[in-house]
Amino acid sequence: MLVNTPRLVTAYYAERPDPAIASQRVAFGTSGHRGSAFERAFNEAHILGIAQAICAYRRERGYNGPLFLGMDTHALSEPAFASALEVLAANDVNVMIDQDRGYTPTPVISHAILSYNRGRTSGLADGIVITPSHNPPADGGFKYNPPSGGPADTNVTGAIEKSANAMLADDLRGVKRVPFERALKASSTHRHDYVSAYVNDLGSVIDMDAIRDKGVRVGVDPLGGAGVHYWPSIIDRYRINATVVNDAVDPTFRFMSVDWDGKIRMDCSSPYAMASLVAMKDRFDVAFANDTDHDRHGIVAPSAGLMNPNHYLAVAISYLFSRRSGWAKDAAVGKTVVSSSMIDRVTSSMKRRLVEVPVGFKWFVEGLIDGSIGFGGEESAGASFLRRDGSVWTTDKDGIVPGLLAAEITAQSERDPGSLYQELTQQFGAPVYERIDAPASAEQKKILANLSLDQIKAKELAGDKIIATLTKAPGNSVAIGGLKVITDNGWFAARPSGTEEVYKIYAESFRGADHLRRIQAEAQEIIAKAFASN
Repeated sequence: MLVNTPRLVTAYYAERPDPAIASQRVAFGTSGHRGSAFERAFNEAHILGIAQAICAYRRERGYNGPLFLGMDTHALSEPAFASALEVLAANDVNVMIDQDRGYTPTPVISHAILSYNRGRTSGLADGIVITPSHNPPADGGFKYNPPSGGPADTNVTGAIEKSANAMLADDLRGVKRVPFERALKASSTHRHDYVSAYVNDLGSVIDMDAIRDKGVRVGVDPLGGAGVHYWPSIIDRYRINATVVNDAVDPTFRFMSVDWDGKIRMDCSSPYAMASLVAMKDRFDVAFANDTDHDRHGIVAPSAGLMNPNHYLAVAISYLFSRRSGWAKDAAVGKTVVSSSMIDRVTSSMKRRLVEVPVGFKWFVEGLIDGSIGFGGEESAGASFLRRDGSVWTTDKDGIVPGLLAAEITAQSERDPGSLYQELTQQFGAPVYERIDAPASAEQKKILANLSLDQIKAKELAGDKIIATLTKAPGNSVAIGGLKVITDNGWFAARPSGTEEVYKIYAESFRGADHLRRIQAEAQEIIAKAFASN
């Protein structure tokens, strides 16, 4: 079960991907390029090509400010860091690396980019984060954040992907590179104190004084990830009563409990992966964990155990929009089309505008920058929100601040977030939510991704009148790459998987588990008829 780390790193350098094989090419998904060196999907050649493609893209766009470079604790992150720096230094890119060659969470890179670019219109900074998020230990990942500080749009990643694959096909002849030792000593490579810059600014987004003054007992589990060495500074700087329950860093992640399928994943929304922290729930007033790059959160409350991500998003939204007086009165709530409708009901009760977008945090970036979106959240436990004064904090997901917000909520409400969610259900109903998979061929997945509304003939769903059928997100009129069907008591959304021969069905009912099963069954019937019509 445990990854053979020496063999994995050897594969990173020794195995050569074949660009004629699709699975071995550079492929940017919603969170960058990911894969394993064992499968020739994340090897040195990929990183050299991607890094050179980013250098070319920066020149083309006129981005000549610093590039903030960070990595997480996966075994492949360190060699990928070295490969990337060799290329960046050879291209005379001013690179900011951690002053101690340590690990850097995704939100810290976003925070650094935005902090540097504030007030600037030229010489803009951007960044790279080397991480496969919560993926298993054998995986590596590489993502690019433009000057907006958030995830790059598909037009950006598409250009980088195309350029990198062209270099792979040309045996990397277009790649400029210097030895790693020389890259570290290059005049363009700078040491940066990421920890202090981020930690000292946390008080601008979270009421750290309230957490300290109320003596909230906070449990923290970094799950062996990139934020593990940030917590001593946070605890010391703000004098909060927080305990890091595990500060181990081990590329095998042997300390993790296995996920539902027997694999190791640092998934802070999984009750299997979070079993050890959940077992400690009564030791703390509130506890939380983050995934490996710390862009996702998992909240553990004594009253509820591990909270469903949708439940916590609803609590956070309810709290923030009633407490943050510095936010614009018209600041909206942002959610993805597959997030709970409890969010819709909470938002409506506060007379706030709801911005519902396709899956992908990139859709919240512009609104977070200009303050028109106060909070952006995804059902997969990713979120960020504005500073207390209504200005932008990060435009990429930040797992640390939602965790600290749970402590602030506990301090100010004198109740944990699980208890507050139960209060919301008394007011708005208690939804049942689930995601399942259904089989679909490559051709069927293509049909689903490009459905038109006239292909959907259904008028009812699980006994209720259909009030909306969507192939575009109502918040920005962008295609959702699938279908969403809504009634007054429930909904489903269907989207094709990008990696498997299945499609995903997200569904929710406000009438209980049996009604949810009806929604799921009828959803598959509706999709089957759409497939048949083609």
